[in-house]
Amino acid sequence: MADAHEKTEEPTSKKLEQAKEKGQIARSRELSTTLVLIASAGALILLGQSIGSALFSVMQRMFSLSRDETYDVNHMFQAWGSGMMEIAWPVLAYLIIVTIAGIYGSIALGGYNFTWESAKPKASKLNPINGLKRMFGPNGMVELLKALAKFIIVAVSTYLALRLFSAEALHLDMELYPRNVMHALELLGWAFLIICCAMIPISIFDVPYQSYKHNEEMKMTKQEVKDERKNAEGNPEVKGRIRRLQFQAAARRMMQKVPEADVIVTNPTHFAVALKYDQNGTRAPVLVAKGLDELALHIRKIAGAHGVPVVESPMLARAIYYSTEEEHEIPEKLFMAVAQVLAYVYQLKNWKKGRGKRPKPLAKELPIPQELRR
Repeated sequence: MADAHEKTEEPTSKKLEQAKEKGQIARSRELSTTLVLIASAGALILLGQSIGSALFSVMQRMFSLSRDETYDVNHMFQAWGSGMMEIAWPVLAYLIIVTIAGIYGSIALGGYNFTWESAKPKASKLNPINGLKRMFGPNGMVELLKALAKFIIVAVSTYLALRLFSAEALHLDMELYPRNVMHALELLGWAFLIICCAMIPISIFDVPYQSYKHNEEMKMTKQEVKDERKNAEGNPEVKGRIRRLQFQAAARRMMQKVPEADVIVTNPTHFAVALKYDQNGTRAPVLVAKGLDELALHIRKIAGAHGVPVVESPMLARAIYYSTEEEHEIPEKLFMAVAQVLAYVYQLKNWKKGRGKRPKPLAKELPIPQELRR
C-alpha cells in the first residue's frame, strides 16, 4: 500500500503554474552550453578571417606611426579610434551571434520565464545537509556520469581534430604571410566546431532527463491533489449550505406564487404542481410552482388556505413535474390533458357560485403521451 505522503500523482496545471511563478522550471545547462559553443565555432569560421584582417590592419597602423603621431596625443587617439572602428564590426557581429545562441539556449527547454522568486535568498540553499543530499543523491550521480562522459567525449574529439588537421598545421610555416595566419584561424575554427559538436550527445541525453527530473519534483501526493481540488471547487460543506439557502429562497419565491395559481395538480401525496392560465392572453398554461414530498405538502396547505382548487391526477402531476421548469409553459403534448383539468376547475367554480350544473368527475386516464409518463 502506497504511503500517504508519497508523491505518486502527476502535477496539475495549477501546480506547474505556481512552480513557474517561483522560477521552478526545467532547464538544461548542457543544451545552453552546447548551443553557445557551436554558435561560437560557427561565428569564428564565418568571421574569423574578417576579425584577423582587422587585427592585422590595426597592428600595421600602430607599428607604422610617424614621429609626430607618436608624440601627439590627439594623433594617437585618432589612430586608435580608426583601428577600433575597423575591428568593431566583425567583433560585434560575433558577439551578437553568440548572445542570440545563449538566449535561445536558455529558453529552449522550459520557455521564457522572468521572476524574482528564484533570486530571493533562501535558508534551505545554505543548509549543508541539503547540499550533501544533492551531491551524493541520484542527481549527483547523474551529474558525475555526465562530467565523466563530457571529459571522455571532448578528449576523443580533440584527439580526432588534431589528427585530422595536424598535417595542414605542420605546413603553415611554408605558406606566405599573412595567408598562413588566415589558414590557421580557419583550421582553429573547424577544430573548435568538431570539439563543440561532441557535446551534442550529452545535450540529447540531458534534455529529456531534465524534463523527467522536473516532472518528478513536481509530482504531488494524493492528499495534495484532493486539497487543491477542494480549494478550486470550494469547501463541500460551504457549497452545500449555499445550495440549501438557494433552494430555500427559490422555494419561498414559489410559495408566494401558489395563491395566484388556477389549479394544483397532485399525486396526491408525493407530487404537487401549481398551474396558472391567463384566459385573455395567448400563452399556454404556465408552471408557477412545483414540489416533492414535504414541499408538495406545503404547496397543498397554501392552496387550501387561499382557496386554490386541488385536483388529483397522479400521472399528469408527475409528467408536468419532470418535463417543465418553474415559470415555463407546459409542453404542447400536455395541452389536452391540462385543458380538461382547467375546464373541470372552471365548471366547478361556476357550480359553487350557482351558475351551472355540477361537473362530472375528472377522468382518471387523461391523454398523456407515453414518452411523458413517469
